[in-house]
Amino acid sequence: MTTTAPALPAAPRPSAASTRELIMPAMLALIWILFALLSPQFLSPRNLSMLMIELSVTATLAVGVLLVLLPGHTDLSVGAGAGLMGGTAAVLVNQHGWSAPLALLVSFVVGLTLYAGLGWFIVKNRIQAFIATLGGLLTFKGVFWLVIQSHTVPVTRDGRDNLYSLLTTYYLSPAAGWALAAAVVALLVFLQSRARARRRAIGARVEDFEVAYLKTFIAAQGIALVVLVCNQFRGVPLSFVILCAVATAVHTLTRHTPFGRHLYAIGGNEEAAVISGVPVGKTVIIAFTLLGGIVAITGFMQTAYIGNSTTTVGDLMELDAIAACVIGGTSLKGGRGSVLGALFGALIMASLLNGMTLLAVSPELKFIVRGLVLAFAVWMDVRFGKK
Repeated sequence: MTTTAPALPAAPRPSAASTRELIMPAMLALIWILFALLSPQFLSPRNLSMLMIELSVTATLAVGVLLVLLPGHTDLSVGAGAGLMGGTAAVLVNQHGWSAPLALLVSFVVGLTLYAGLGWFIVKNRIQAFIATLGGLLTFKGVFWLVIQSHTVPVTRDGRDNLYSLLTTYYLSPAAGWALAAAVVALLVFLQSRARARRRAIGARVEDFEVAYLKTFIAAQGIALVVLVCNQFRGVPLSFVILCAVATAVHTLTRHTPFGRHLYAIGGNEEAAVISGVPVGKTVIIAFTLLGGIVAITGFMQTAYIGNSTTTVGDLMELDAIAACVIGGTSLKGGRGSVLGALFGALIMASLLNGMTLLAVSPELKFIVRGLVLAFAVWMDVRFGKK
């Protein structure tokens, strides 16, 4: 009588999330290696510092777009809105003699108001956000051109630097950069510890301490590396500090507040969210309102980076932001996404644009590459994002 050996269990198939987590770092590494070989200046401290400023603009907008993608909406108007807010502040400073802080504050409030109204219009009339924000894109673009009268408006008055112009030209001192890095690492440790304590309190599964420690240690090393590289040029750019502040605020909001849980619930299953008592309409309006504030901040940084407000400010920024979110794992259907993923996707987009600029790639080819990246991001959402 013969016996058969028991069949070995099949090896587990990698999940879509783990596959994406492997593809994204590989893609970023490939991009950096390619540009480093084609242009040695790509990894120079000066260019990496410039890359951080460009990343700050793209990533800040991507983090804002994440807020409306999570509940299953989208916004095509953010690029035009960024141009409008930045242009409004530039006109108030340059042509009306307002102080830069007051002009930025007024434009920021205008951004909040416009996007609160846009969110209200979408919710109350049950209009698809894609169509409503497409109308917003055209409207904001037209108003933007009227505000600057299709001219080039500097962000300064009489060539004097002000808070507006310093948004992308000011750098922290080396000591201030290290102090900021220490504060960020301390905040990460605090948030990690608090999250673990809360999960223990409700009896939820807690990640192994060794794994959590390793993640925090790697993050701390990354932060230290960023500061070290920046200090070899002029220091940590102020725009990167702004990005860190916005990203931390949105991460805390989406991961550690009832509002954030509502965003994920609406995107996961809106009908179930309504039955569960989630204030769907109010949550979506607040998400669009917060997006408006972030759009204004992005517009300020982008306009300051260029040095003036022109009719091209904000062009196609909405596509870069959406692509960054989707590359980072955000679902276009809602219910899935994270700030860290949006930042990672934005780094890929910013690296591509920065490297192509160094290589003096023609504008036509830049458009083609950005289009292909956007198509690839959507394909990844369909291929690896099935819930």
